[in-house]
Amino acid sequence: QVQVVESGGGLVQAGGSLRLSCAASGRTFSSYAMGWFRQAPGKEREFVAIISWSGSSTFYADSVKGRFTISRDDANNTVYLQMNSLKPEDTAVYYCAAGEQVTMRTDGMDYWGKGTLVTVSS
Repeated sequence: QVQVVESGGGLVQAGGSLRLSCAASGRTFSSYAMGWFRQAPGKEREFVAIISWSGSSTFYADSVKGRFTISRDDANNTVYLQMNSLKPEDTAVYYCAAGEQVTMRTDGMDYWGKGTLVTVSS
């Protein structure tokens, strides 16, 4: 079982950057794929990015590809989401999740953080 806690959310102007962190507990962290999902007001939770167990494979939603970068540091049990060129449409609660499978489906992830709010002003 893995517990994850997100941090780093806040208010940023359009075009700016923000880095989210996800601290995970447990020595089995390296065995899980780690993903970022987000939920904007009035919308369903959607996939943002995911990184494989080894960190060798990454996948991104088309809406963030080229702007966001996911990475992981197994030594510190931490996953990051570097967000650049932020747009107002990126405003959402961002959730970190852990799963045994590399998937883009929200129901495919096993453990979720409580979320961190990212607000991008125009």
